[in-house]
Amino acid sequence: MATKKRFKLKSDAEKKLKIIGIIIGIIIVLFIFYRSNINDLKKIGYSEKASKNILLKFKKKEIIHLGKNKTLNRAFESSDYIDKNFTSYSKIKYQNHKNIIKNINKLLKIGYSNEEISLILSRGNDKDVNEFTKRKKVRYLEEFFSVSYSKLRNYDRYISYMNNSREDEETSVLYVNLDMDKENYKDAKKIEDFSYTMLVNKHHKLEKDFVPKDLKTVSTDYAREKGIKANINAISQAKKMIDDAKKDDKNIIINSAYRSYEDQEDIVNTYRELYGDSYIEKYVLLPGYSEHQTGLGIDFGSTDSKIFIQSDEYKWMEENCYKYGFIHRFKSNYEEITGVKNESWHYRYVGKKAAKYIYENDITLEEYYIKFIEK
Repeated sequence: MATKKRFKLKSDAEKKLKIIGIIIGIIIVLFIFYRSNINDLKKIGYSEKASKNILLKFKKKEIIHLGKNKTLNRAFESSDYIDKNFTSYSKIKYQNHKNIIKNINKLLKIGYSNEEISLILSRGNDKDVNEFTKRKKVRYLEEFFSVSYSKLRNYDRYISYMNNSREDEETSVLYVNLDMDKENYKDAKKIEDFSYTMLVNKHHKLEKDFVPKDLKTVSTDYAREKGIKANINAISQAKKMIDDAKKDDKNIIINSAYRSYEDQEDIVNTYRELYGDSYIEKYVLLPGYSEHQTGLGIDFGSTDSKIFIQSDEYKWMEENCYKYGFIHRFKSNYEEITGVKNESWHYRYVGKKAAKYIYENDITLEEYYIKFIEK
C-alpha cells in the first residue's frame, strides 16, 4: 500500500510540474508575442509607452496602416487620450507642446476642424494655445493664421487693427507684429543681442549701455573725417563698394556711422533747441531708437555733389549696394512701415543674403525681420 501511495504522489507532482511548465510556456509565448508587437510599433516610430497603450487599446492594426505619426504617439503617451478623437489626432499636425493632446481635445469640443486646430497649434506656444482654448470659437481664423508669421496671442489686435484701418488680413498681421498699432516709442521691445539683421526702430529699442560688436575706425581714405567708427564687416564691405564704384568713376564717401546713445541724445537736444519737438518727431530718432548705435548704419555721400539723391553715386548705390550686403534703409515709399522720412544717404549693413532678398523683393528690413528673423 505504501508503494502505491508513493507512486500516486509522484504522479500528482509530475502532473503539477507539467501544468506549471505549460503555463510558463504560455506566458513565455505571450510575452514573446507581446514584445514582438511592441517592437513592430517601435520600428515605425512609436515610443515604448505609446506602443504599450496602443496594444492595450487594440489600435495596432490602425496604427500600422497609418504609419509613423507624432501626434498619435503623444496621444497614446498621454493620460488625456480620448478614443473618439483618434482620427482627429492622426490628422492634426504635430507641435512640440507640453499639453498638445489636452488642448486638441478642448479645441475639438469648441468645434474647430482638424485643419483649423493645426493652424492654431502652429501659431503659438503651449501657453498661447491654452489661453486660446478659453474663448469661444472665433471668426477670421484661417484668414489671419494662414499668414506664416502670424501669432496666436495677437488675434484680438489683428481684428482691432483691421477694423480701424480697413487693411486686409495679411497687412494687419504684418503691422501688428511690428507693433504699428501702438504709439511710437511706447512699450518698445528691448533689443539686447547683436546681429546683422537686428531691427532697431521706433518699436525696437537699444539700452543706453548697448555697444555693438567689433567696432573699428574707418580710414580717412574712405571717410569724410577722422574718428568715424563702424562694425568691422560693414567697413570691409563699404570699402570694397567704394573701390568698385571708383572703377565706374563714382566717388562715394562715408559721412557718418556709429553713434553712441549719448551722441544721439546730443543730436536730439541740438535739433530740439533749433527747431522744436515737432521737428524731432518727424525727422530725428530718439536715443536708443537709432540704428547708428548698432554700428551697422552708415551715411554715405558723394565727393562730387552736395545733394546725394541727385548724384550719380546715389544711382550707382541704388543698383549695386545689395551686392555688398547693404540696403537703402529709409525710402519714401517705405515711410509708413519704417516710420522715418526718406533718407537717401542712410544705408544699413545686413549681410549679403538678407540684402539680396530685400532688394529683389522690394521690401523693408521690418518685413524681412518679421517674416524670417523673429519667426
